[in-house]
Amino acid sequence: MTPSAPKLTKAQIWLIEIALAVGGFAIGTGEFATMGLMPGIAAGMGVSEPQVGYVISAYAAGVVVGAPLLAVFGARLYRRHLLIGLMAFYAVANVISALAPNYSSLMVARFVAGLPHGTYFGVAALVVADLAAPGDRGKAVSRVMIGLTLAVLVGNPLATWLGQWFSWRYAFGLVGVIAVLTVALIVIYLPLDRSQPRNRPSAELRAFHRPEVWLALMIGATGFAGVFCVFAYLAPTLLHVTGVNQGWIPVAMAIFGAGGFLGNIIGGWLFDRFQFRAVGGALLWSLVIFLLFPSSTGELWSILIMTFLVGTVAMMSPPLQTHLMDVAVGAQTLAAASHHAAFNTANAIGPMLGGMAISMGFGRSVTGYVGAVTAVIGLMFFVWAWRQGQARWTGAEHR
Repeated sequence: MTPSAPKLTKAQIWLIEIALAVGGFAIGTGEFATMGLMPGIAAGMGVSEPQVGYVISAYAAGVVVGAPLLAVFGARLYRRHLLIGLMAFYAVANVISALAPNYSSLMVARFVAGLPHGTYFGVAALVVADLAAPGDRGKAVSRVMIGLTLAVLVGNPLATWLGQWFSWRYAFGLVGVIAVLTVALIVIYLPLDRSQPRNRPSAELRAFHRPEVWLALMIGATGFAGVFCVFAYLAPTLLHVTGVNQGWIPVAMAIFGAGGFLGNIIGGWLFDRFQFRAVGGALLWSLVIFLLFPSSTGELWSILIMTFLVGTVAMMSPPLQTHLMDVAVGAQTLAAASHHAAFNTANAIGPMLGGMAISMGFGRSVTGYVGAVTAVIGLMFFVWAWRQGQARWTGAEHR
């Protein structure tokens, strides 16, 4: 006899979403904390700030490597058990980061901490999408992603404050505590669903070889690179182009986070209404914003407005995440996790391209134009994916 899924009330589903969002807050704070803690880590470890930048890259590399590997081998587990294991792993990795005795060990610890990032968000998205009504799946995914956007708005400034007043080590320790809290919340509120289908690693890999999946991942890897390009160089742009003091940097970071918070909510609503077309709309919106950004950098009021609008480009994430789960039949765990690997690829591409353009003498405001180029590339992949889907739907109608 096949076991049936637990019957849950709306209140129980909300508690599950909150529990998973707390995990997103922990991961987002851990991911972005190093940016705000850069001066303290450099001073404490006796290295340069660019060397601390490699610590950020090590975390991103961990996400890219860990997302597909853990998703494939974790597909055999129940999602509840996998989420608990991933967050426990994240807690330990951040405690190790806080205790790292030297630069090399910190690099390794941050790489290890990045490993569960993508798989956690992917599995969390699958859980809430399955619990939601058919017309509310995008909004459910966006509610879990709220934890990530709140990390930029609240978690990152809090971690920076801890690092400035005490030590950067306390910030990573705090992330570990929040991860432990997430484990407790999942244990309490997410019931074990024994009816949930589990998959073999080989089956996940076979089903993953679909053009629609790879095109969606390419949209994320290129189309979102502009956000990271602008964000990575926002502080020096404020200091050296806008000409304000460093006290405005955390304000701008919070404004960026507020834009991401709003964009995340809008993105879930857009997918439920327009499906995959929402991704194209988000890319067009980002193209306009990036083209306007360079002209805003001369005045404080205008760059803060544009910083908020750049944050709203986060609206691309929920629809792209939900679309990936739809087209990756038989490999949903791998595809959902790889979505975050793609976005961390964008995290590597954007700042690299921005740095190259600035080094060539185009000025720090050029990051907006670099973002516009990556948005166009993302749009090209979107059109390709849309035509691929149209051809498949037309073929199905004629069969």
